[in-house]
Amino acid sequence: MGLILDSSVLIAAERQGQNARQMLAAIARTAGNTDIAISVVTLIELAHGAARADTAQRKAKRQQFIRELLTALPIHPVTATVALRVGQIDGENQAKGVRLPLAEF
Repeated sequence: MGLILDSSVLIAAERQGQNARQMLAAIARTAGNTDIAISVVTLIELAHGAARADTAQRKAKRQQFIRELLTALPIHPVTATVALRVGQIDGENQAKGVRLPLAEF
């Protein structure tokens, strides 16, 4: 099946001082032998955070984290099929009173 990482997981790891390799190793220990990837939406959110960094040092660190992710993980596009499935899951959950936050652009 696989695992798609949310930007909140990546941001938390970066804020804790982990580089991408350390973070991915920790996830692999927990998740076991499963494929790990990120979506283009997550990549957008990470690039946004790097651009908004308040110091040149923090910006460089975030950009390095992104470069490491790009070499270590596949990046999955958001296709029409994926978008429809996400909308379906979100609608079904909200009908049950479960609210899962989706990124807002």
